[in-house]
Amino acid sequence: MTRTMTARRRARLAVGVTAGAALALALPLAASAHVHVTPEEVAANGSTRIDFSFSHGCDGSPTTALVVDIPAEAQGATPVIDGAWTITTEAGENGIPTRVTYTAVAPIPDAYAASAGMNVIFPGSAEGESFAFPVTQQCETGEAAWVQVAEDGQDPDDLEYPAPVVVVGAAAADAHGGHSEGGHSSGDTADAADAETTAASSSAADPLPIWLSAGALVVAAAALVLAITRRRA
Repeated sequence: MTRTMTARRRARLAVGVTAGAALALALPLAASAHVHVTPEEVAANGSTRIDFSFSHGCDGSPTTALVVDIPAEAQGATPVIDGAWTITTEAGENGIPTRVTYTAVAPIPDAYAASAGMNVIFPGSAEGESFAFPVTQQCETGEAAWVQVAEDGQDPDDLEYPAPVVVVGAAAADAHGGHSEGGHSSGDTADAADAETTAASSSAADPLPIWLSAGALVVAAAALVLAITRRRA
């Protein structure tokens, strides 16, 4: 009887551990089964590159295209050329794209990661606001419309098909400094040049390192001559 009860307890424990492990794995997998945007914050009055990424298909079906709708508040949206996609745009009366379609050169299998990028610009008046970029993921079979936007007080994690959202942050300090590609400013370049000039001037003004190097060469040559002389002797 005792052995039977022990076996049952072990079986229940095993089931509980298995269920817990499955839940622990399912939660991050569910969270990753979205179309994400990075970065999630862009600078106002500047051009920032954002990327829409995913690592899944439509119920296992390979992805064939991403259709991204641009918020009306955006002052610019420039797709980034990528060898994985062919790109088409639809523009409004002002010439600014309202929709960008990335069509896969070859269908992207389920469980493979991919991304598509664009440079976007938002005005200073949009600072502090958040904007959704609805994305329709088209597949060989079916599609997934990532277009849901959380209402006030609603948790975005409760949405089944949330749209990627970006927040417009503070304006870039430099009118041309809102690019996310990185790089050095003219001030950094000037500082580096000054440092190199100073180092060169210091070396030229101080002959001691040169004399020490020359002395070392003389000592080494003398040692070599002495070694050869001893061997001949």
